[in-house]
Amino acid sequence: MILPIGDDNTGRTTTPLVNYVLIAANVLVFVLFQGMGADDSRFTYAWATVPAEISSGRDIVTQDREVRVEPTGQRMRVPGLQPTPVSVYLTLLVSMFMHGGWMHLGGNMLFLWIFGDNLEDRLGRLRYLLFYLICGVLASLAHVFATVALAGNASQTLVPSLGASGAISGVMGGYILLYPHNRVKVIIFRIFTTVPAYVALGLWFLFQFVSGLGILGGGAQEGGVAYAAHIGGFIAGLALVKLFAVGRPAASAAPTARARWGGR
Repeated sequence: MILPIGDDNTGRTTTPLVNYVLIAANVLVFVLFQGMGADDSRFTYAWATVPAEISSGRDIVTQDREVRVEPTGQRMRVPGLQPTPVSVYLTLLVSMFMHGGWMHLGGNMLFLWIFGDNLEDRLGRLRYLLFYLICGVLASLAHVFATVALAGNASQTLVPSLGASGAISGVMGGYILLYPHNRVKVIIFRIFTTVPAYVALGLWFLFQFVSGLGILGGGAQEGGVAYAAHIGGFIAGLALVKLFAVGRPAASAAPTARARWGGR
């Protein structure tokens, strides 16, 4: 388990306005449209990405169902898939601003807060926004492909997916390529330490890769974690970031005398 808690922002020269807007948009969608992660949110079941819908191009509506919650044995009603009022392909974009709960939202926003500002500084605001959105869409497509290809039964392709983690994985892929030696504060197995970005993010990607391999043959999602989206987003970030950085000033080396830590 590796959790970043800050990075060295000494070399950053601009205010990351786009990163702030992205964080605010994620929070607002979660609070205003998803009812703060309410289990019966019709908005969530209408706009989350459903692999079967993307692979077929058809909007799929299913009946509400009753599920048993362990370990209490309590039964609760979960909404079925709701009608999507526009093309189902737009869910690839909308779903990256949705989250399943406060922990899901908070974890994703922490990663975006830490790593997004440096990338925005290097790419510029418009390029960073486009990079973020494209990585998010490609990550969702990776999840759709893996789910359809590996699903043991058709019902697995009807499980909706959502979250900013695919796009943020792309940000981390870009970060490790542009800022490999930036110092990152992390918690590794309950130990506070500071390591180069290539170590922190390399270990994070290794965990995603190994976990993804561990569920091959059982679908592309386990325990609510879409590892294929994380892997696909990270690879997309690695592949695209140098293209988006063409013509932009190179990252300046951080002075060794003093480091400015944080995600801002």
